[in-house]
Amino acid sequence: MSKADKIDRLAQLTAQRTTASGDSLWVAAFRRLRSSKMAIIGAVIIAVFVILAIIGPWIAPYSPTAQTWRGEVFSNRGIFVGPRAENWLGLDNLGRDQLSRLLVGARQTLLVGVVATVIGFVVGALIGGVSGAALALGGRTGQRIDTVIMRFIDMMLALPSLLLAVSIAAVMGQSLTTVMIAVGVVQIPIFARLLRGSMLAQANADYVLAARSLGVRRRRIVLAHVLPNSLGPVIVQCTLVLATAIIEAAALSFLGLGNLDAAQPEWGVMLAQAQRFFDAAPMLAVWPALGIIITALGFTLLGEAMREALDPKLRS
Repeated sequence: MSKADKIDRLAQLTAQRTTASGDSLWVAAFRRLRSSKMAIIGAVIIAVFVILAIIGPWIAPYSPTAQTWRGEVFSNRGIFVGPRAENWLGLDNLGRDQLSRLLVGARQTLLVGVVATVIGFVVGALIGGVSGAALALGGRTGQRIDTVIMRFIDMMLALPSLLLAVSIAAVMGQSLTTVMIAVGVVQIPIFARLLRGSMLAQANADYVLAARSLGVRRRRIVLAHVLPNSLGPVIVQCTLVLATAIIEAAALSFLGLGNLDAAQPEWGVMLAQAQRFFDAAPMLAVWPALGIIITALGFTLLGEAMREALDPKLRS
């Protein structure tokens, strides 16, 4: 199943408003999530990550930029300081406390992921909403608008996401803002196609037919009912996109397209800086890599659990 097919499948699920037991689709899905080990594990990982990102600067034992133990590390000779009582995770190549940098860097990593996801969500929802509304309102003009928008979206989906993000970042220049924009742009076609498909699924729902039979204007039906009821799967997709955004942001930082201030801790930047000393001090790369992997795993587990809870075929 291609990326576009998966997006369309998630969009179609919103047309099913009730289950066989009479519960709404979302109430039944939430009940299944509470008993899902995958969802619980993902939620716990996300909660820990968010808490650390919020309170990290206050619980960090030392300043993340202070080269307090610079005289004990000689990276040119392969002499590093590993875990000890004062520094639980050791020191980096400039004599900075690795634990403090990981804790403070969690906030930067979360900031990049959230901002990139918001950019993709807002712009993608705007494009998808226009396309879905144009098609739902009917008429040749609406069909033409939808066709033009969707062909552009399909072209963006056909490109590998990381390649597209690297291209955008290379054009815009090296900065943390560039990373956020580049990763956010990559997510736009996903949200656009998902919202458009969800709106088309909702356009055939019973309440839409009832509203039409009562003489409610089609524009009011689309904007006041179809669009709000179509946002559910888009919100679910945000959880999965956050995992992708964190990984892609780290990849851009690893390629040297991230924050210009190398002293400011961010997991992707830390991973990039550690690659030069991997033979002598592999743990410098292991700690930020583990942080990225575990965090992305948490968002992926919760997002997949939410998608499975909504999909009757996967539940069966």
